[in-house]
Amino acid sequence: MARIAVTDGMAEAAVTRLEEAGHEVVLAHHSVQDLEEGALIGFDAVVVRSATKMTAGVIAASQGLRLIGRAGVGVDNIDLAAASAAGIVVCNTPGASTGSVVELTIGHLLASVRHICIGDRNLRAGEWSKKDLTGTELAGKRLGLIGFGRIAQGVGRVAQALGMELHSFDPYIPVEIAEAAGCMLHDDIDDIFSICTHITVHCNLTDETHHLVNEARLNLMTGVGADGIPCGNHLVSCARGGIVSEDSVASALQSGQLASAALDVFEKEPVGDSPLLSLPNFHGTPHIGAATLEAQSRVGLQMADSVISFLSGGEPASVVNPN
Repeated sequence: MARIAVTDGMAEAAVTRLEEAGHEVVLAHHSVQDLEEGALIGFDAVVVRSATKMTAGVIAASQGLRLIGRAGVGVDNIDLAAASAAGIVVCNTPGASTGSVVELTIGHLLASVRHICIGDRNLRAGEWSKKDLTGTELAGKRLGLIGFGRIAQGVGRVAQALGMELHSFDPYIPVEIAEAAGCMLHDDIDDIFSICTHITVHCNLTDETHHLVNEARLNLMTGVGADGIPCGNHLVSCARGGIVSEDSVASALQSGQLASAALDVFEKEPVGDSPLLSLPNFHGTPHIGAATLEAQSRVGLQMADSVISFLSGGEPASVVNPN
């Protein structure tokens, strides 16, 4: 029997699967101070989501830990180098929440171009602003996908069904994958901003991608669709906070360079006092990309299977750090 710490919650069915495999599961969230003082000592594995930060200090204080399971995709809350140095395997569940994030991204995009959030706010304030909320269609416009992994490809399929033309920047994706998906892959990210009026973000947060979406690139956008309609410029990110420069987005929204922006992820979470929240052409959600019942079930069960496999001497389904 192994001891497994679950610090950010887990689907009940997944906990049951771990327990039925003979393991002890302890569900409890810990402060950073508690973690650095050894709250994970005595555990063989820990399963985290985005709230728990597995820093080098936390990893050093977690003697005996053999596996860190990230129930989700992004691993920017885990110091992979420190984990590797300590001989700890890190795994994630990259495909489990894809559909949920795809749908939220498309939802934000549709809400942006049809002024759904502004219309709702005005209705609640007693305003019938029908004449002021003429939107634009996604059909006939170019969608620029920053990154072209699983989620971006899913967004692309829905966008194509709505009549959009796909363009992407991703230096790590073979051109054959983009071509098979009907997407034009570009070598220069600035090309995406120069020719696309609608941008969605789908890459990981790294030193390379920090503030990848910034003032200079937003200013390249023309606001005129491929169909000749002056549709404005629109930005959506359900990827990771920090890829988009929030100050740049706020300035672009205020100047009109961006007609709308929608974020599910922020540099600081919870957001607190952000200039974005006072702008009518911005709407956001509190990092709920994977927050569907279906995704939570898939994430939990896939992670449980990976943990069980590892503790039985096997290999987790998706290892993300060298050992």
